Amino acid sequence: MKKNSPRPADRPPFESIDPSRRRVVGGSVALAAAGFCGPRILRAATTPTIRIGHVSPVTGFLAGFAEAQTWVLESVRRYLDKGLDIEGRNYRIEIITRDSQSDQSRAADVASDLILKDKVDILTASSGSIDVNPVANIAELNEVPCITTDNPWESYYYGRRGTALQGFDWTYHFFWGLEQVLAAFIGQWQAQDTNRRVGLLFNTAQDDTSWHNAFVPAISKAGFAVVDPGQFPAFGNDFTPQIGLFKRERVEIVSGNLISSDFSTFWAQCAQQGFKPKVVSLGKAFLFPADVASLGDHALNVCCEVWWSPHYPYKSSLTGVSCRQLADSYEAATGRHWTQPIPFKHALFEVVIDVLKRTRDPKDGKSIMAAIRATDLPTIVGPIKWSGSPVKNVCTTPVVAGQWQKHGGRLDIEIVNSGAFPEIMTTSKPLPLA
Repeated sequence: MKKNSPRPADRPPFESIDPSRRRVVGGSVALAAAGFCGPRILRAATTPTIRIGHVSPVTGFLAGFAEAQTWVLESVRRYLDKGLDIEGRNYRIEIITRDSQSDQSRAADVASDLILKDKVDILTASSGSIDVNPVANIAELNEVPCITTDNPWESYYYGRRGTALQGFDWTYHFFWGLEQVLAAFIGQWQAQDTNRRVGLLFNTAQDDTSWHNAFVPAISKAGFAVVDPGQFPAFGNDFTPQIGLFKRERVEIVSGNLISSDFSTFWAQCAQQGFKPKVVSLGKAFLFPADVASLGDHALNVCCEVWWSPHYPYKSSLTGVSCRQLADSYEAATGRHWTQPIPFKHALFEVVIDVLKRTRDPKDGKSIMAAIRATDLPTIVGPIKWSGSPVKNVCTTPVVAGQWQKHGGRLDIEIVNSGAFPEIMTTSKPLPLA
């Protein structure tokens, strides 16, 4: 019996329904008009359907994370065009997407809508704690299988009040963790000539609190001096107090986790106030090529975490394409630079499809959960296997340190430190800030 959940929101104006559904309905009408109302129509009408719900920030300040969603889902739907054969029976697959509008209350509302109105069999979400955590919470409350990605696992797990002893029953997640990011960032700093004094920039969001709590002890343990001005509210900050402290404390490395607009303000104020660090290594701010390009050449060679790049050595379990082929296909089809969330959208459906194929009864939540827990799948972002992970509901994926460098007029992320993943080769030495 499903438990009650918060009141679902009205259906948003945009949602994606499996194109094959439209073809079946249209074809049935045409056949009926021609007088062919025989067994073929009956089979189409009685084919069982598995519904997959997906929540992501199509609009709002996190929309960059969903930039490639339409392109990825088109390829997934083509793969699913003939349905899936499960335990000797063919199932039609319907993917229903909803926009969180980059708002966590909205994410919870549309997740409720997908469960209570659309009767999805499995729920998915991506793109940070604003989307992932409330969707997972609603799924857990309603006892609906849920797989999520695109959010550091500590923020997902501890942000939902998971503990070392008590995890979750219905919700599972794959993404990298802060320990892996720190290994890459610290390895990069150790290879550069600095005074080893690190100034931190973290706001008060759940993501940043998780980062802050992990960074301070790890950086100190590695022999770097930490200059911590304290956390601050997101959006529209005056960074004069932080810059003043960094100048007084002779900070040469700036690290932390900032949204792009806040970094733009910080960087402009650094120039105005005469503060120029030797290294900037930040989470979140430099994920997207357009954001880095908008900062101008004076911000070339800023460093970031690299979730994925065309240089990663993995392949898709659905299509067999390599990381390089996936990036090249996206750029050829859209005319836009590849971005790091692309493969995680793809991998999310790699995992869901693999789970469904191994499920004894895809209309039974407990059967789906058994298949989720048994997952052992090589994907475009690395191996996904929940057994043997840091905590019950989490599988970690690789992350390394990268730097935005310009070659031949194009900005690209070069891998400058492999951190905890030696199988991912570096592609450049770190360069000094422009």
